[in-house]
Amino acid sequence: MIAVYTITSSLHDENSVSRISDSFLKGIFPEGDFEYKGSDFRDFGTHALDLIYVRTGGAEGIFKHLLPEMLARGIDRYYLLTSGKSNSLAASLEILSYLRQQGLKGEVLHGSETYLQERVHAIVQVQEARLRLRDKRIGVIGQPSDWLIASHADPMAVLDRLGVRMVEIPMEELLVEIGKAQGEPAPDGQEMQRKVRDAYPGAVKIYNALKVLVERYRLDAFTLRCFDLLTAVGNTGCLALACFNSEGIPASCEGDVPALLSMMIANALTGISGFQANPARIDTETGEMLFAHCTIPFNMVENWSFDTHFESGIGVGIHGIFPEGPVTVFKVSGDLKRHFAAEGELVGNQYEQDLCRTQVNLQLSPEDARYFLTDPIGNHHIIIPGHCKALLEELL
Repeated sequence: MIAVYTITSSLHDENSVSRISDSFLKGIFPEGDFEYKGSDFRDFGTHALDLIYVRTGGAEGIFKHLLPEMLARGIDRYYLLTSGKSNSLAASLEILSYLRQQGLKGEVLHGSETYLQERVHAIVQVQEARLRLRDKRIGVIGQPSDWLIASHADPMAVLDRLGVRMVEIPMEELLVEIGKAQGEPAPDGQEMQRKVRDAYPGAVKIYNALKVLVERYRLDAFTLRCFDLLTAVGNTGCLALACFNSEGIPASCEGDVPALLSMMIANALTGISGFQANPARIDTETGEMLFAHCTIPFNMVENWSFDTHFESGIGVGIHGIFPEGPVTVFKVSGDLKRHFAAEGELVGNQYEQDLCRTQVNLQLSPEDARYFLTDPIGNHHIIIPGHCKALLEELL
């Protein structure tokens, strides 16, 4: 729900201001999909988006008087809507300057009806994503893989910035549940090599064991130190992670918490967790890149087949075929102080035996491609369908 609150100088004629306001708001909200609160700010901060419509000049003092009460509710971001009439823009600029002086965030929403409609929609999308992330619980099942020396996370920063709590779960607990879990035979009619068909029941047992932990710890997402399963149970977590991501529970490989946080942010904004993959080849002159990994959310691909896990040659990996089109490559750091977001095109799929099983070719700008060789945030990055860089940067 969008709520519109107003501040108005008593020096202006109310009838004239109301006529301007009614016409202005109808232009932005032609379907009437907002709640008009007027000057009653008692429930300000409780909606997906709370807009402060600065209707006239001379309203700056009114806002300053209201601010302490809003700050007491923990509100540190303010959206000032202005029609540009009755000196409303001038007042909004003064208010925004005051907010900045107080170390607070804000934005003046001003422009054409089309721009305001699009901007309000984007802000609502981001605000709703922030609310979806708040109070989420993520499981770290085992520690990050030994080779992920730059891919740890700061639990306090994650809680402070996103409202997400990290829960550490020992790998031994998962192994106990795998020992209890039930498997199931490989699906009929699927073309599978013998190794994969024999490994399929064990891959399902891993999925069922992870479901127990998700329910036990009330997890909204998790990351798994999956390579330990190769020696412990002779199988992989690729199938399980593909299933959980398709079911709306972001799940990352190799205990990579920053990758998981990136997937959670992507899921909160778009409803898709994204494809966790690492760059395999980069052409910095053209911006062409090849990304690959052995698991992929089923709801991101047009079709898929089962294969072995690349490095080990065992278990059940996923070879998925992506639809071509616009994508965004995204990653946050473990302390959430840095992020990378680049828009590009997915231009093809391929399959080579000496790479992880799902392999996609992306076209980025040469500048964005060079980032990976000069200042990357770890190796894993998240590929999200569509162009959503602006939304990601707004949320962060």
